[in-house]
Amino acid sequence: MSLQTDYALRMLIYLALRKEESSTVSEVAARYGLSHNHLLKVALHLKNLGLVKTTRGRSGGIRLACEPQQIGIGMLVRSMGSDFALVECMKADGGACILTPACRLKTIICEALDAYLSVFDKYTLADLLTNANDLRTILGIDQETAAEQSAA
Repeated sequence: MSLQTDYALRMLIYLALRKEESSTVSEVAARYGLSHNHLLKVALHLKNLGLVKTTRGRSGGIRLACEPQQIGIGMLVRSMGSDFALVECMKADGGACILTPACRLKTIICEALDAYLSVFDKYTLADLLTNANDLRTILGIDQETAAEQSAA
């Protein structure tokens, strides 16, 4: 799995835990201790996939564009631009390997990759939230909401 896919999953989990509230990329980056610039790219990619909505302005931010049960993990893993060309002959410009005409390795790797992705296809973002209270505590979301309410 690529680093971008990992960051996308973390961002989606965070946004799902915040439900209808907007969050900023800076906030997500700070909670996870991740690069703001990397997360900006991930947020843009998620927006282009239609998984997050962005709002500009002072009270702007990002939030989920659909329900967590509508976001398939397999679809996300495939859509984040991961390079699944695990060997040279699987690349678009591949075929330079002398064994390509008789090699069975590509078939086996494709079978393994299909099995790998089929596991992700069984799950949605909602499946990653079954321990939402624990996740909120770890990410400090409960404390943040309490602080916002007491300030109001």
